Amino acid sequence: MSGPAAPRRPRRHDPGRRDRLIDAALTVIAERGVAGTTHREIARAADVPLGSMTYHFTSLDEVLAEAFTRHADSVARVFDERLSAAPDRDAAVEAVITLVSDDLLGSRHDLVLTVELYVAAARNPALRTVTQAWMARSRRALERHFDATTARELDALIEGLVLHSALSTDPMTPGQIRHAIHRYLR
Repeated sequence: MSGPAAPRRPRRHDPGRRDRLIDAALTVIAERGVAGTTHREIARAADVPLGSMTYHFTSLDEVLAEAFTRHADSVARVFDERLSAAPDRDAAVEAVITLVSDDLLGSRHDLVLTVELYVAAARNPALRTVTQAWMARSRRALERHFDATTARELDALIEGLVLHSALSTDPMTPGQIRHAIHRYLR
């Protein structure tokens, strides 16, 4: 006969673990790219047991979708704030210039996440729901000051300016970005 059963170790109450895993996924994506993002790397970055990944998420695709949605929401929030603060069209044009020059190109981490999202969505159609929702939100913000057609085209111009600046060995200067936006919106 064996002795009394060892007392069970109390479960660790960690209500923020899922959120930490999503944040950790963004960190791993920014450091290693989507191709280098694994359950194990995310759990390591979040400092949680590997089993937490399968407890909170059904697949790596679900984690990626949640992480990219969080990133897109964060960027879209800045977009919303800048354009909401603009009292008129002229101020909105300046807000767009600041968005591109300072906000969208200002953080290497965010820029890498954005490019990783574009590449991942090109390969995985399920992630296009994230990019489509982001584009729709950006256009709604732009439509506060511009008609729907102009908002859609301006959104594409913004994306192009960001990608060209991010990927070029001779990126556009803030003055060149300003000129391009003013030229388009004339």
